[in-house]
Amino acid sequence: MKVVIAVAPEKYRDEELGEPVAALNKAGIAFDIASTRPGTCKGMLGGKTSAGLSFDDIDPKNYGGLIIIGGSGCQEHLWEDDLLVRLAIYFSETDKVVAAICLAPVVLARAGILKGKKATVYDAPTAVFEMKKGRAMLTQEPVVTDGRIITANGPAAAKDFAAAVIKALSDKFR
Repeated sequence: MKVVIAVAPEKYRDEELGEPVAALNKAGIAFDIASTRPGTCKGMLGGKTSAGLSFDDIDPKNYGGLIIIGGSGCQEHLWEDDLLVRLAIYFSETDKVVAAICLAPVVLARAGILKGKKATVYDAPTAVFEMKKGRAMLTQEPVVTDGRIITANGPAAAKDFAAAVIKALSDKFR
């Protein structure tokens, strides 16, 4: 099993990527990092990662889950990315794990997959508005799992978010 991690090309939140990557490595789960374009992506706190794929390069049949990383770049680069939205829909419709943290749950709301689902998001007015518009049942919990969808509200929840993702992936393949 392999998962794909989506990051903005700039201003992704470093620990929201670092914690899931560490947890995936520890669990022995392979992953690819993708962005709007392949190449170096820059974190808000100075970190860097390499996206080996663009969203266009992803064949979702080859992955057991999608993890979307937040940060301020998420709103600018990922919220309106049609390819990423379509990937989220595909992963959801095929009962694969779909996870998003911080501002990234808005991608799921825009994909229409949070309608009637419990979810959380970083408490920014625009993000909350988008989640409500997508008919998500918002909670204030740091990490929320509803079926195969996992959302988290920001950097402080990154470690628990990573643990919830690993659990969901492990449950799927037991």
